[in-house]
Amino acid sequence: MPHLFIDPPELPQVDLYHQVSVAAPGRLVHVAGQVAVDAHGQVVGEDDLAAQTEQCYLNLAAALAAAGATFDDVVKVTVYLVDWTPGKLASYLDGVNRAAERLGSDSLLQAPLTGIGVAALANPSLLVEVEVVAVVE
Repeated sequence: MPHLFIDPPELPQVDLYHQVSVAAPGRLVHVAGQVAVDAHGQVVGEDDLAAQTEQCYLNLAAALAAAGATFDDVVKVTVYLVDWTPGKLASYLDGVNRAAERLGSDSLLQAPLTGIGVAALANPSLLVEVEVVAVVE
């Protein structure tokens, strides 16, 4: 693995992800924010945060693979959620877990993660957008 995850004892311990990642020399991969659209540009899971989150992560997996990377190489995740409230966390996590099961990966939630509540995304049918940064050797 080309990076190290750290959880400094002076920071709150978060069960969902690590607080810090340190990348070793390698290729830096920036993946544009992925939304819940299929290969034909059709929105997947309208009004369903879990389904949209799942599609975002499936799209991220395809983008990472095109760069020769996987979620094991991800060192930073940024999530944009429309009209975010803490009550939506369970639906978001359900979508991540469904994607992890489909991808056969247990590393979708390990890198440092920033969640940002937003008023809207580019398409009013979209509820979530996820972008990642990865480092590959």
